[in-house]
Amino acid sequence: MEYLLYLTTGLFTGLLSGLLGVGGGLIMVPVLNFIFTKLGFPSTNIMHMALGTSLAVIILTSIASSRAHHQHHNVDWTIVKNIALGIMLGAFFGSLVAAKFNANLLKVLFAIYTFVVAFQILNDYTPNPSRILPRRPTLNCIGIVIGCISSFVGIGGGTLSVPFLIYCNINAKRAIGTSSAIGLPIAVAGAIGYVVSGLSVSNLPSHSLGFVYLPSLAIIAAASLISAPFGAVLVQKLSVKKLKKIFALLLFVIGIKMLLGLISA
Repeated sequence: MEYLLYLTTGLFTGLLSGLLGVGGGLIMVPVLNFIFTKLGFPSTNIMHMALGTSLAVIILTSIASSRAHHQHHNVDWTIVKNIALGIMLGAFFGSLVAAKFNANLLKVLFAIYTFVVAFQILNDYTPNPSRILPRRPTLNCIGIVIGCISSFVGIGGGTLSVPFLIYCNINAKRAIGTSSAIGLPIAVAGAIGYVVSGLSVSNLPSHSLGFVYLPSLAIIAAASLISAPFGAVLVQKLSVKKLKKIFALLLFVIGIKMLLGLISA
């Protein structure tokens, strides 16, 4: 059953990555948390392993998704280059302190953020036509915030980077493609941070590399590599209006899920 769940999760998250430019971590983390609990992993480390494994999977998912989007000329590599340093710094240091920092307030703020952005999208919010991307230093500061939040919740940052790019008047399809590429430095830095943090923990299950559980990584990543290109192809067939509505719906689901998780905690 666990391997079937890994396979299904990988196929679905890969499709989401290609379609909406998100890494799928908000799907993977609760599934992995459930599986690791059933497998009897140490309760004090289950969430960290779910987050670390999710980010490790997103490394490969982002590669497949961004490659497919690049073939359709939907990745702005200049933006990726200009934000990469801040993204990696935020994700790496965010993952190092995740085990010690109470992220509840951060999650509440993030949930509120998703609702605000979703309402703006559904109301057909149109950015000021004169608004452009900030200069590189400011972009890197924004990247630090995106990377840090992403590492705390085990995502590739698409739910933050896509709305930000659309806010800066980047076309929705190009924002999604660029976000899929931005997810790679987030995932690499965040996964390394979780590996380093877990190396000194002695009671982790076998086949673990720090807080990354390798069997889950292998199966989910293999499945997501298959489905991610299909999501990128589907983007080309959908109108920008439909893409925005799908993304808004995803944001509502994510926000509600985060708040419910805090209530039940």
